[in-house]
Amino acid sequence: MPPRSFVMKTLYLTSSHVGEYRGNAPLSYRGLNPANGLVEELKKDWREGNCLVFASDPDAHRLTDEVASELKELLLASALPVGKMDVCDGRREELSDCLAEYDFLFLCGGHVPTQIKFFHKIRLKQKLERYDGIIMGVSAGSMSQARRVYAQPEEEGETEEWYERWLEGLALTECNLLPHYQAVKNDVLDGKRVFEDVTYPDSFGEKFYAVPDGSFILQREKAVLCGEGYLISDGVIKKICKNGQKIEI
Repeated sequence: MPPRSFVMKTLYLTSSHVGEYRGNAPLSYRGLNPANGLVEELKKDWREGNCLVFASDPDAHRLTDEVASELKELLLASALPVGKMDVCDGRREELSDCLAEYDFLFLCGGHVPTQIKFFHKIRLKQKLERYDGIIMGVSAGSMSQARRVYAQPEEEGETEEWYERWLEGLALTECNLLPHYQAVKNDVLDGKRVFEDVTYPDSFGEKFYAVPDGSFILQREKAVLCGEGYLISDGVIKKICKNGQKIEI
């Protein structure tokens, strides 16, 4: 249970906010991916558009700056006004002390353990307890929002015993999202099938939500899966929602 001082936030756990992971097909839209009502829902919650972008790697300055610049263009193209656009990474960790100045926090995608290590360093979990704005994650940034994060292996060697697959997250949600399902469902690492040989066995007593790009979880008071999605639990995968549909999870 969240602490008594915890303030409810609006969470968007996306797989990808634009385009497809490992895809190169031309986009049929401008701005954020509008599939399954993402832009429509954001407009219901939007305020002044003062944005703070949190890095996935605090030392990847150039990449995070590029993400922030692109995000501003995407928001404007989606008719979502933007105030200021700042970046919290290894250069400006102190911005995590100023969350009240921002009504939209964006958590970048990347390597989950690297991002969580950075979040622990700046004590983001504790600082978010009184935050009442919008938090959008992409890929790793969505996974990191869980209370107990399942860091699915994605790099060579991470299927071995040394790799810690369960990490302390931001405790904003109980939902463990597995992104880019359409692209990674057949991935093999270290000679093992990531889903069948690693994630399915890890799912006993757990619930993982595998979603393709274009689907997302929206959490206001309750968590709702918007678009195509699959529940992985107790070693079994089951499709629970289709594109254009929504289901409470």
